[in-house]
Amino acid sequence: MIPFKFPNPGEAASVMGIINLSPDSFYGESRCGTIEQALRVAEKMIAEGADILDLGAESSRPGSIPISRQEELDRLLPVIMKLVGIANVPISVDTYKSAVAHEVLQAGASIINDITGLQRSEEMAQTISRFHAGVVLMHMQGLPETMQENPQYADVLTEVSEYLQQSIAIAVSAGIDPQKIAIDPGIGFGKTDSHNLLILKNLNRLNKLGKPVLLGVSRKSLIGNILNVPVEERLEGSLSATVFGLTQGASIIRTHDVQATRRAVKVAEAIMREEG
Repeated sequence: MIPFKFPNPGEAASVMGIINLSPDSFYGESRCGTIEQALRVAEKMIAEGADILDLGAESSRPGSIPISRQEELDRLLPVIMKLVGIANVPISVDTYKSAVAHEVLQAGASIINDITGLQRSEEMAQTISRFHAGVVLMHMQGLPETMQENPQYADVLTEVSEYLQQSIAIAVSAGIDPQKIAIDPGIGFGKTDSHNLLILKNLNRLNKLGKPVLLGVSRKSLIGNILNVPVEERLEGSLSATVFGLTQGASIIRTHDVQATRRAVKVAEAIMREEG
């Protein structure tokens, strides 16, 4: 496991590169069907400036069907065991299963990216704590299979914030290092486009929770719906939302497109740092 800490608010943002090991992921260009392909993508992302690599083996796109623990591990472990020998950046694994988390952390992963914010598995927080690993706590209403079937909120900003606050409390009470906890409002996870835009517009409200905010908008349907373009043509829109998110306090950017995102972040941060 590579030692790390998430950036504090005001520090340079981290870029997290997405490596999909599931054939069901929504963006076909990001899918890696073999170990060799995954390693090539990882090396390319590191060369392009990725600070963290985020591996996922079970799709969480709207309407996706869960896979078994064993199938998830069969996809993840061979890649992680090879990657830990060549990667000089922390490896994050996108999973909500505590048994999967145990195996990948034992294999050398450093972070668990939990779409359920530690609120589905009672064992997950303890597992992460035992390995002294980091965690990304995401908000999601419902489950991926059904989350986009008419999601409703009385006050989406308040409800997302309160959910994440509860997730932080679970993490802290389990003994997870406070500097290894990040939060994610879950753009596209049980939310309409209007909900997503309202969260983005008010992303800085999450800063009061005192944890780095991860923003994941890369090529999502929100971007496609605004621009009326397919997933392959959503790069510019994703970068626009990313830069806006940086101005609202985002500290970690999760992306399929590391080089373009790193460049956009560098320019935006240069402007934001300039005084006068």
